[in-house]
Amino acid sequence: MIYTRRALVASSTAQAREAEVQLADMGDWVDVEDAEVIIALGGDGFMLQTLHAMLERRKPVVPVFGMNLGTVGFLMNEWRHHGLDDRLERAKSFKVTPLKMTATGVDGRVHTLPAINEVSLLRETRQTAKLEVAVNDRVVLPELACDGILAATPAGSTAYNLSAQGPILPLGSGMIALTPISPFRPRRWRGAILPDKARIGIRVLDAGKRPVSAVADQREIRDVAQVDICMDRARELTLLFDPEHALDDRITMEQFAA
Repeated sequence: MIYTRRALVASSTAQAREAEVQLADMGDWVDVEDAEVIIALGGDGFMLQTLHAMLERRKPVVPVFGMNLGTVGFLMNEWRHHGLDDRLERAKSFKVTPLKMTATGVDGRVHTLPAINEVSLLRETRQTAKLEVAVNDRVVLPELACDGILAATPAGSTAYNLSAQGPILPLGSGMIALTPISPFRPRRWRGAILPDKARIGIRVLDAGKRPVSAVADQREIRDVAQVDICMDRARELTLLFDPEHALDDRITMEQFAA
């Protein structure tokens, strides 16, 4: 596809700013609000920041083509200052559906946030968290004693979820990974793979003595009493990748990484 209205955004690192200068004189760039596609320069954290900024504007989202000028760059393409027109025309598009986290605090306030990678619940003190886990309104774990728990999308399954020994989910699998973080009891529960139509409810037991925070990607709500998680199909995102370096292939190959 040929994109005529392009926006250029870059992270605050010196490397990304230098790349931004190199590209700035190579075409006519428009504001993000008027763009058909966004070129994002930075790492995975900046890509998540860029995608969240689009979701918060609540306008129709546009595809994002990222180029890695960060550390890991799992969601990014290789940085090259030349051949951008051809790369965009040949790029493969991948749909990414974010999670919607609805967190109710112990004070009764309700916070609704999107999560592209994962929603995680984490203990705030030395006290072990105790959580009740429900799926589609059915309690499946009356009490999980742990450091926390997370729900990850396929796109986010190779991030925090993988570090917590969770499964890698192929893109397009239609699944959510539900992974405990340092579980104590039940000792043998190592998580679940759920259909992405599932509604997950997590209630904090004894929230006063054992406070828990909820994090949607990089945004934290402290002292939560209940967290409800589901896919937000109304806010689908599109990432663009070079055909030889596509996201689905990267996720597949992560399963064979040494």
